[in-house]
Parts: sequence; structure tokens; C-alpha cells
Amino acid sequence: MKKALILSGNYVQDHEFIYPFYRLLEEEFEVAVGINENTKVKGILGTDIPPNKNHPITKIEEINVEDYNLLIIPGGVKSMEKVRQNKKIIQIISQFNGQGKTIGCICSGVQLLISAKVVKDRKISGYYALEDDITNAGAIYTDLPSVIDKNIITTAHYKDLGPWMKSVLEIFYKLNNAKNL
Repeated sequence: MKKALILSGNYVQDHEFIYPFYRLLEEEFEVAVGINENTKVKGILGTDIPPNKNHPITKIEEINVEDYNLLIIPGGVKSMEKVRQNKKIIQIISQFNGQGKTIGCICSGVQLLISAKVVKDRKISGYYALEDDITNAGAIYTDLPSVIDKNIITTAHYKDLGPWMKSVLEIFYKLNNAKNL
């Protein structure tokens, strides 16, 4: 079964949450939403997150990485500065990477990858203002619409959500052998 987890928090960049959320639903994933605040929040542009009124929020404390095979980390610098302080969220990201599961990360969501210590010696994209942070964490900053390094797929900006999400899904199906889903 295709099960995705989106991790986020208050003031997430709306586009970076909404596009992958609905794209995964369209692809017939079961999508869980883990919000740092464990309650519905607002995106930086005012959108309810999650945007679907009937979509439940999965409490961070109840997330078991074994239940999911895809992780999405949207950006929003005001959001990620707080979300990255949640040690359970950082642990979840580290576990996803340790198990080689697909991780899609957008813009300032890269701050969580840095905090989870999963970027060293990897090609990673992120918001241009975070280039020094990415480099200082031991990664190779790469500014392309979709940067793939093993199981981690990153992009710097929501203008590239289309190519990025296409790559996320391609890597997911490659790593999970589409015939077994």
C-alpha cells in the first residue's frame, strides 16, 4: 500500500504543502499529515492546513515510520524554524533516511534535513539563502528544479514543484518496485 507522511507546522508555505498533498491523493496514496502543533494550522498565506476539512491530523507522538513509505517536508522558513526544534520530528526524518525510504523536501524544509544530519556528502537543493547552511552541513549545494541523491529529492522553490514532484514519484516507484504496491 502507498502511504505517505507530510510533516509540517504553522506558517508552512501554502503551495509547498497543498501541491504535494493533492498530488499524492491523486496518485492514490493514503496521506497522513503530522503537524508540529498536533492541530489544524494556517499556512503563511492563510490556507487551512491540512486543506481538506475531512483530513485527520496524525499526532507526531503516534507516528511510526514503519507505517509509511514516503515522506514529504514542505518549506516555509517561519514554520521550519519551529518544526526543527521538535526532536521527534527530527528522529522521524533520520529513521526514514536510515531505512532508505523516499524523502521529498522543498525550499527551507532542508533545515529539517540538516537537523536530522542526513545531508553530509549529498547533493542537496534548498532556498538560496540556506546555501551556506547546506554547505556547512557537509552537503553539495545544487540549485536545480529537482535534485536527486539516492532516496532524497530536493528543490529550492515552489516554482519547481512540478518537476520535483515528478522526480519524487519516480524515485518512490523505483525504490518500492511499483508492482508490489
